Amino acid sequence: MLTVYKHVDEELVSDTTVADATKGSWVNLVNPDPDELALINILTEIPTDVLKTALDMEERSHVEIEDNYIFVVINIPALRGNDEYDTVPLGIFLTPDFIITVCLEESDVLYPFINNQVSTFYTYKKTRFLFQVLYRTAVLFLRYLQQINRRTDDIEIQLRHTTKNKDFFQLLELQKSMTYFSSALRTNGTVMERLLRMRRHTALTHLLKMYEEDEDLLEDVIIENKQAMEMVEMYSNILMNMMNAFTSIISNNVNNVMKMLAALTITLAVPTIIFSLWGTNVGLPFQHDIYGFLEIILIAVVAMAIAIVVMWKKDLF
Repeated sequence: MLTVYKHVDEELVSDTTVADATKGSWVNLVNPDPDELALINILTEIPTDVLKTALDMEERSHVEIEDNYIFVVINIPALRGNDEYDTVPLGIFLTPDFIITVCLEESDVLYPFINNQVSTFYTYKKTRFLFQVLYRTAVLFLRYLQQINRRTDDIEIQLRHTTKNKDFFQLLELQKSMTYFSSALRTNGTVMERLLRMRRHTALTHLLKMYEEDEDLLEDVIIENKQAMEMVEMYSNILMNMMNAFTSIISNNVNNVMKMLAALTITLAVPTIIFSLWGTNVGLPFQHDIYGFLEIILIAVVAMAIAIVVMWKKDLF
């Protein structure tokens, strides 16, 4: 899907045809088809192979500088389900006349811009727009990390009452999400640091022109990204410690059950041994006593009671 956005008299207007893309426009591509990529190639002279790079799910964050464009790839967070978080690449192209975003799917990162909910956002301020997207990405990472932390607390409460497999699978999903987030934030941070260094390159001002406010915004983005990285590290440690703790608890519970079963087996074996003695064809006490049967049962009960007391003192029950 291809959509063209442009601020006209402080109002954001949109269209779906490249013919309406004039200087200062933002072209947003979501899972574009070959025809749409070809139109962008004609409009900006960016090779279609480069445009397709942002559609590779395995693409890592990086910056490419060419004569007629700067290509920035970042990894943005994506929510797949209740406990499944992922990252997807977002490609941002800065050309002398346009800013172009390419992504495989619609994203919450760009949603506020599409709905004109971001203050000081103007399509013709390309550098500011780029840094605002980076800032929004870092903020969204922080929001999802808080959701993961709350979900982890809920799962912990559930595991305190019952250890179901589904709860452990949910923890594994969250742990996998933290791994994706950690990798994305680290590579995004590298991109931000490089963009900050590019402010000294006067040869790039026709593509990336920074004012003092833009530099301040980029520094804020770097701070937010570092904060998100610290939160990922902290929450990852919490998840790992929780998994290890509950694994130890389950192992301990299994050991306790096995000890109890072993003690119960020994206790029940005592009367069996006693009764089997009186089942042999040899002379034994009480065999001619009228109350012999009851006396043997009493002996078995007493022996079993002694065995229970011994097992109890050894903490086997």
